[in-house]
Amino acid sequence: MPTPLDVPSDVLLDRLSKYLKENVGDVAPPSWALTAKTGSHKERPPQNPDWWYARCASLLRKMYLHGPVGISRLRVEYGGRLRYGTHIEHSRVAGGSAIREPLQQLQKAGFIAVEAKKGRKLTPEGISLLNRMAGDILKGAKKAEGQ
Repeated sequence: MPTPLDVPSDVLLDRLSKYLKENVGDVAPPSWALTAKTGSHKERPPQNPDWWYARCASLLRKMYLHGPVGISRLRVEYGGRLRYGTHIEHSRVAGGSAIREPLQQLQKAGFIAVEAKKGRKLTPEGISLLNRMAGDILKGAKKAEGQ
C-alpha cells in the first residue's frame, strides 16, 4: 500500500488541498484569512487565495510524518527569518492562529485527534485519506508511463 512518503510532496499537497476544498465542509477559511499575515517574519499576507486549504493539507502531511505534535513545535516548523534590513536576521515562530484554527477544523472534520500530553495526531480516517491520495497519485503516474 502506498504512503505519502512514496509520492512527491507538492503533488500530494496540491491534490489534498483540492479535496479538502471541494469535499470537506468543516474546513473553510475564516473571515480574517485573506488579510492576515501568517507570522511576524512575513511582510505580506499569503498571495494564494486558497492558502488555508494548502495549510490544512500541509498540517495533515506533517502529522503523518512526525506523529503526535503540538502547536508550539508546528509554530517553529512554519516560522522563518525576520529581516532587519542591514542588521542580523533572527528566527521567529509562525503565528499561532494560522496553525491552531486549521487544526481545530481538521479535528472537527474527524481527521485529527488530541492525544493527552503529547499533542495532536492523525485518526484512522486521516491516515486512510492520505494513503488513498498517495495511491491515486501513483496510479495516475503508472497510467501516464503506460501511454
